[in-house]
Amino acid sequence: MNLLEIDCEVIVQGSRPIMFSSFGYGLICRFCNALALILFCTMGQAETQSEAAAETPAKTVVAFGDSLTQGYGLPAESGFVPQLGAWLAGQGAQVRMINAGVSGDTTAGGLARLDWTLVEPVDLVIVNLGSNDMLRGLDPGLAHENLSQILDKLEARGIAALLVGHLGPLNYGAEYKAQYDRAFQELATRYDVAFYPFYFKTLMAPDGVTPDLQNYFQADGLHPNAEGVAAVVADMGPYVLRALGR
Repeated sequence: MNLLEIDCEVIVQGSRPIMFSSFGYGLICRFCNALALILFCTMGQAETQSEAAAETPAKTVVAFGDSLTQGYGLPAESGFVPQLGAWLAGQGAQVRMINAGVSGDTTAGGLARLDWTLVEPVDLVIVNLGSNDMLRGLDPGLAHENLSQILDKLEARGIAALLVGHLGPLNYGAEYKAQYDRAFQELATRYDVAFYPFYFKTLMAPDGVTPDLQNYFQADGLHPNAEGVAAVVADMGPYVLRALGR
C-alpha cells in the first residue's frame, strides 16, 4: 500500500485464514489496559475505605439500668442491649455494647455500683434507672438525688450520658406523680445530657395512657417482650446516635 502499511498476522483455523491487524490489536490492548487500571484504582479505593473503617476504634456504650436493660424474661439475643447493638450496627455505627443492667436495681443501687462499672474507658452511658424506685413507692426526691450523683460522676469523667425518663404512677397520688415526672426532665436540662423522655413511650395503646399489654408486654405486664424491645430500640436508637456524636 502507498499511503498506509498495516502489519497483519494470519492465523489458520481449519481451512480458512483469519487476519488480525496489529493496529486494531493495539487498540484492544490499550482499552484492556485502561479498564484494568480503572478496576485497580476502584479496588484500591474500596480497600482503603475498608482499612480506614477497620482502624476506626469502636465506641464503648454502657447500658446502665435495671431489668429493662438486663433483658428480664427474654432470650439473650432479644434483650435491650443486643437489639440496640444490632440496630446501631445497621446504621453503620461501630460500637461495643456492655450490659450493665441488674434486675431489681434502684437508683441507690446504681449509684453504689457505678464506679466499678466504669473501670475501663467508656464513651456513652445510657442511664435507665428509677422504675423500681416508683414500684416500691420510694421518695422521688431520693431518686432525684441518686440520679444527680450518677450524672455528676459521669460529667467528672467526661463521659457522655443519655438519660432515660420514666413517668410516675397515679396510685401514689398526683403530687408523687408530678415530682417523678419533673425529676428526669429537670436533671437532663441541668446536666445538658441527651434525654429520652419515657422508656415505654412506643409501647402504649392508642390512647397514649394505657400500656399495650397484648402486643408489647410479657405475661407479668411489666416487662416488654421481644417485639416491645424492638419498638423501644427503633425509637430510642436515633437518640443514642446523637449522643454518640453521629
